[in-house]
Amino acid sequence: MAYDILIKDARIVDGAGGPWFWGDIAIEGDTIKAVGKLDVEAERVIRAEGLTAAPGFIDPHSHADAVAPVFPELESLVMQGITTVIAGNCGSSLAPVNPELREIMEREAKRWLPPELEIKITWTTFDEYLTEMEGRRYGVNMAHLVGHGTIRIAAMGYEAREPTAEELEEMKSLTAEAMEAGAYGLSTGLIYPPGCYAKTEEIIELAKVVAKYGGIYASHIRGEGDTLLEAVREAIRIGEEAGIPVEISHHKAASRKVWGKSAETLRMMEEARKRGVDVTCDQYPYRAGATSLATLLPPWAHEGGMEKLLERLRDPELRERMRRDIERGLPGWENFVEELGWENIYISHVQTEKNKVVEGKNLVEVKEIRGDPDEFTSVVSLLLEEDGAVGMIIFAMDEEDVQRIMRHPLQMVGTDALAASPRGPMSHGKPHPRYYGTYPRVLGRYVRELGVLTLEEAVRKMTSAPAQRFGLWDRGLIRPGFKADITIFDPDTIIDKATFENPHQFPEGVEYVIVNGVVEVEEGRLTGELGGRVLRKR
Repeated sequence: MAYDILIKDARIVDGAGGPWFWGDIAIEGDTIKAVGKLDVEAERVIRAEGLTAAPGFIDPHSHADAVAPVFPELESLVMQGITTVIAGNCGSSLAPVNPELREIMEREAKRWLPPELEIKITWTTFDEYLTEMEGRRYGVNMAHLVGHGTIRIAAMGYEAREPTAEELEEMKSLTAEAMEAGAYGLSTGLIYPPGCYAKTEEIIELAKVVAKYGGIYASHIRGEGDTLLEAVREAIRIGEEAGIPVEISHHKAASRKVWGKSAETLRMMEEARKRGVDVTCDQYPYRAGATSLATLLPPWAHEGGMEKLLERLRDPELRERMRRDIERGLPGWENFVEELGWENIYISHVQTEKNKVVEGKNLVEVKEIRGDPDEFTSVVSLLLEEDGAVGMIIFAMDEEDVQRIMRHPLQMVGTDALAASPRGPMSHGKPHPRYYGTYPRVLGRYVRELGVLTLEEAVRKMTSAPAQRFGLWDRGLIRPGFKADITIFDPDTIIDKATFENPHQFPEGVEYVIVNGVVEVEEGRLTGELGGRVLRKR
């Protein structure tokens, strides 16, 4: 018989962490059928002399679901060799939806999109959402977490209080429905509203529901700066009391005050594992993070959602209260301005043309460009003028911490990114370069140039480690019977090209990307074919 695709003479790094070996890979349909020295025929032969064939990279921390309904190509992910993402992170998913809040949810979702694109939410339950998404193909496979914040909104809106007994039962019911529909677990974003209003006990109760379905708990913990150690301790406690695996999202020590503390957080994870708590972490290979500019404001200001926040910003007394809280701090609040300084906070994207001039500038520069009396005034003005749709990049980490976390065997690689493209509407703004460069940066800078990881260990952290973590049992390894998700790259040239100044650049050295047997990248160029699917946990 003739196979559909034969990858010939590749240096195979199979994802398990063992040494590479020379071999061939035969693909039929969406499945790997044979691996080794193969004397077979195929309709298509990819000659991979001098190249490395690895399982397609699996991103354990993605926000691609925020753009996939209007941008299914997900080009910046595909071009760095990603074939599967775990979406719905940081407490935010596109389902479930309270019908009474549907329009608000649509407005919130639109804030992450270019102004010319619209998202229409037609679903209510998580199953309806996944069914809607299954109606098309994507650049990558998409597995989904259900967001705690989204569940909380559906059950009790944006209120800053504990749920009633009835509301907690509704949240548990919504969680169970999502898991039965095929969600892979529960995510939290405990610095964001409404997740920041939740007590640990509330999350434990929902995590117990997820544990019954064999799911995972993935958390943007309650603080990555001053409260880092307490926040890691809380995540471990949730895992221990709920009996659920814990994934600490985009792990970092994100303030000069806690630089070096990653040694302690990693030790906490090791000690927890000795007690039987299954905890791991993911990480992107940069010193800067990214989120919404509104995150600079104190938690109380966000109660009721973005519309209420904008109302409060128009109130002179409440505005001054926010200013005082930023200047003095609040107990337990991760105050980015206090910890990092205005000069380390940059504007990544805005919606209106008049404010495009501030993209890529830090808030000290923004103040000067706009002629504002101070940086706080600039923040308030931008949020009001842009209807809250302003992104920021924050330089917060130390390279020593980045490398320490990267080396640790409990770490896996993730982007914490949406998706973009150098062309069309998805080329707007100056997004974090992790959108385009995360995986090639690890392989080029940290493997080839710095020797922080071996090639085989880096690939393990990108493939079999996240596959095992989230229960993707037919992906993440090059083995007969596994799905044909394969990335072929040149280990001597692979490198990220995206920068903070010019992020919309594809990497170099990724030669072929195959998703479910569909060749999406050929000789370093997108083919226009899409092989990605919605995955449901079974």
